[in-house]
Amino acid sequence: MLELGQTWSLEQLVIDNDIIAMCRRVAEGTSVTDETLATDIIKEVGVGGNFLTKKHTLAWMDREESFPLLLNRQMRGAWTQKTGGKDLADVAHERWKEILREHKVPDIEPGILKDMEAVVAEADKAARR
Repeated sequence: MLELGQTWSLEQLVIDNDIIAMCRRVAEGTSVTDETLATDIIKEVGVGGNFLTKKHTLAWMDREESFPLLLNRQMRGAWTQKTGGKDLADVAHERWKEILREHKVPDIEPGILKDMEAVVAEADKAARR
């Protein structure tokens, strides 16, 4: 939030959304079992070995890690080739434009819409008193 909420940045809003998603993932915690710790793989690979090439590692990383939509975790060379070197603000700017362009507001269910209209009608009555 900028200037105590008097100024808004749509870029900052989508960046914050990414950060919040990562924080929620961390708050979920990590399951600690023999399977998630891969104790058998560690024993197989041994001290100083490479377990990153093991299928087990990739399978659990896909389940356990967060995947931000905006933040780029690639090495600089791959990042600049993939995005043309766009920084986070540029990527966030493109994302909010995409959201506004593509978002479809779902229809309100008729029963809920009727209830909402009743609330508005009641508020209108109260305001006229």
